[in-house]
Order: sequence, then C-alpha cells, then structure tokens
Amino acid sequence: MTTLTVEDLSVHYGGVRAAHGVSFTVEPGQSLGIIGANGAGKSSTLKAVMGLAPRQATSIRFGTHDLLRAPAHTLVRHGIGYVPEGRHVFPGLTVEKNLLLGAYVTSWKRTPIDEVYELFPVLKEMRHRLAGALSGGQQQMLAVGRALMCRPKVMLLDEPSMGLSPILVAEIAGVLKRLNTDGLSILLVEQNAKLTFDVTTTCLVMENGEIAATGTSAELRDDPQVRRIYLGL
Repeated sequence: MTTLTVEDLSVHYGGVRAAHGVSFTVEPGQSLGIIGANGAGKSSTLKAVMGLAPRQATSIRFGTHDLLRAPAHTLVRHGIGYVPEGRHVFPGLTVEKNLLLGAYVTSWKRTPIDEVYELFPVLKEMRHRLAGALSGGQQQMLAVGRALMCRPKVMLLDEPSMGLSPILVAEIAGVLKRLNTDGLSILLVEQNAKLTFDVTTTCLVMENGEIAATGTSAELRDDPQVRRIYLGL
C-alpha cells in the first residue's frame, strides 16, 4: 500500500501565484477531495503533483518514489492514474484503442479492459466507434476507464463533473465510490462541492491558492466557512 504525500507545494505562472504552501496526504484506500471556487488553485495543484505545471515544493512523494524528480510521463509506471480536466481523449481513435493506450506500460494480454467495460457498459457497446463521436459524458467515462487501464494504486481526477448532466454526474460518482470501496485511493479536484462530499471522506477547501479549511466531508458539508468561500455569505 502506497501513500501520496505533498509538502509545501507552490505553483507560479510567471508573476501569478496559483497555489502556495499546499500540503496534504492521501493514505492508501483514502478518498480525498479538494474543492473551491473557480480560480482557487485546485487544478493547478493537481497538475503540479503530476509534473504538468511549474512548481516548487519541499517534497512530493508516492511511497518511495520522489515525484519532484520524476518526469510526468513516468508517473503512471509508479501506479498513478490521471484523469485530466476536459477529458483529452483521442477523437480520431476508437473507444477501444483509447483504452488500450492507457495500458501502454502493462502487458497487452493482461489489461483490465473487461473490468472497464463492466464499469461502463456503454463503452463496450461503442468500442468500435470513434471517441470524437461520443457525448461529453461518454468521453468522461472513457477518460476514467483509460486511467484505470494501468491498474493504478491512486487516481487523480480533475473536474470530472464539468459539463455533465446531473444524471451523469451521479453515475460518475457511483463509479468512483465503487472504485474506492474496492481499495483504489482517490484524489478528486472539483468545483462541484456536492459531488465531492458524496464521493470523499476527507476534504480540503482552497481559497486564493491556499488551503482555507480541512476536515471530514460530513463536517464541511454544512460548515459556514465553506458557504462563505463558495457563496460569499
């Protein structure tokens, strides 16, 4: 079992500070959420953990692996799955080929593609269709399924509810809870607080690039500070 630990992470784009002094831990089997209003620094934090944003930190580790010194493309080999904001599927490839690309570090003969199809039956039905022809919700399922193809120990998701209908958001939430129950660690970055509280057990609230509140998801659901950050009340 492997722990993801982030200590004193900061992200700057030129002279613009997107995140500062962010620290958190995702224990094995834990589901941790990071919420906040638009521009709070959530996505920048996740991208920095993945090595996809300019960063400074005391430490970013996944078990014995030093992620500060690991190129972004190697993280999947350490057991880290990543679902980027906006899905970023390959529109000119079929659903099945998109999934198989997620397994490039594993044996092609031992991919969990049947498990992905069991989670998302619609992907099996459309496995020969081009990914670009799928709806937004189906593409989000494909992005999650692709990340699962490397059998990750922890999955990092960036705004998976963006642009989805409430019914599809609930479906994605159900899948994430099932994966977590089966032992997959989850780090969920979301502007949708309700989804995050439903999926995670622990949550961080970001404001102006910093962690403004932390606690269990149940505690934060009705916290007046969280309502102030979101609603200005």
